[in-house]
Amino acid sequence: MSKMKKHAYLLLLFALSACFLCGCGSEKKAEDGAEVVLRVSNWEEYIDEGGWDEEELIELDNGVSIIGKNPMIEDFEDWYYETYGKRVRVEYSTFGTNEDLYNQLTLGDVYDLVCPSDYLIMKLMAEGKLNPYSDEFFDRSNVNNYYVNGVSDYINGIFASNKINGEPWSKYAAGYMWGTTGIVYDPEYITAENAKTWELFLDESLERQITIKDNVRDSLFMAMGIYKHDLLMDPELVSSPDYNRRLQDMMNDTSTEAVNGCEEILRTMRGLAYSFETDSGKADMVTGKVHANYQWSGDAVYTLDQAEEDGFSFEYSVPEEGSNLWFDGWVMLKAGIGDDKEKQQAAEAFVNFLSRPDNAVRNMYYIGYTSSIAGGDDDTVFSYADWCYSAEDGEEDTVDYDISYFFGNEDAVITCAAEQTKRQLFAQYPTEDVIDRCVIMWYFNDEQTARINQMWINVRCFDMAEAIVPLSALAAVIVFIAVFAVIYLERHRVFRIRKKEK
Repeated sequence: MSKMKKHAYLLLLFALSACFLCGCGSEKKAEDGAEVVLRVSNWEEYIDEGGWDEEELIELDNGVSIIGKNPMIEDFEDWYYETYGKRVRVEYSTFGTNEDLYNQLTLGDVYDLVCPSDYLIMKLMAEGKLNPYSDEFFDRSNVNNYYVNGVSDYINGIFASNKINGEPWSKYAAGYMWGTTGIVYDPEYITAENAKTWELFLDESLERQITIKDNVRDSLFMAMGIYKHDLLMDPELVSSPDYNRRLQDMMNDTSTEAVNGCEEILRTMRGLAYSFETDSGKADMVTGKVHANYQWSGDAVYTLDQAEEDGFSFEYSVPEEGSNLWFDGWVMLKAGIGDDKEKQQAAEAFVNFLSRPDNAVRNMYYIGYTSSIAGGDDDTVFSYADWCYSAEDGEEDTVDYDISYFFGNEDAVITCAAEQTKRQLFAQYPTEDVIDRCVIMWYFNDEQTARINQMWINVRCFDMAEAIVPLSALAAVIVFIAVFAVIYLERHRVFRIRKKEK
């Protein structure tokens, strides 16, 4: 063996030994409890990142002052050490859609705590991929258990009553944000009457003036509302005692006939829409590129706020056919946490920290969505809603807006400007009659998922027939350029040869 090879061999052995020793050291460090590493994955821009200006200080009537100076993640790490005497380091990452998250998990990405939406929570439960929350997490006597002591009874009731394989969501998931889906529209161009139905998105007079979601589940839900419009508006259905259950079955229909019908509707929409989008619709509305946008309620609040800052008003509508009542919740993954009690304690503490009423307000202020936390005996969250939306002194056109169903307190009524019944307050806390016509997206089995995914491919991918003329024209241009280039180069070569000969 040459000296060079020997040196390389020794260096390789040294490197491998160092890696082995470092690996052993890190495992020992985790075992000793010196630091817990918590791997968290959440939606993009879905947690307070701090950096608020002093002018953003929120001073509530109950005496609580709130400001996000540091990122929420950093504040949690400090709070955890102060509370439990252990260091935790959060490795935080984000995803764009539920499907993106599920694909990451399928491809082997490992997280401890993630925040999917309702139908993916159900899927992960059905696949046995989640750890249940511990008994300690539900101990109301523990003052640090902000979630169980502060979650809205309304939200908790939904999580407790919906089950997968006989087990309630509440055993495996803690609510984070919730809301509806609907239509943000510009009342200068679209009337409230037209905006009360999903059929608005088939209005040819609005060609290139609407955007819809680049998401198979949300777009299917909207199309289903159009496909079954007459059935959904049948007075017999609407007045039936089991209306909500029947509505849920109808809106989650994955039969071949229904999916094919929705595909035709979405193909028509594709021709009318300005774009399919996941985030750009907010800016397109504010800049006036479009006049209506299919939107999640939290993004609707953001859009309405931005428009207001620019001096004009938009409104929010939840279509009468029925819409989606959605929830995002924190779940712990077996693949990440496993039997690690310290890691599970850190994950549950993270959920509790975000559920502390002042932190719930920070997140609501920063991202525009509505927290699942009502606050229990702490009225900070309601005080924040009142701070945001109560009418100005002397304002005449006001209404009493009742949100007691969410806060569990009959005094939870906000006297607000009448316009708020179509604006931000309505988007954040819909009225009970609107909630009655909103249902949860259910999770689908492999066969159902394959059917709707194929439908979405058919909708999103251009037909070859549509592309023949443009492709032919493009091919002709390419050939012309190529021929021109060959002629030019050949003439240039001949010119250089003749020049040399002279």
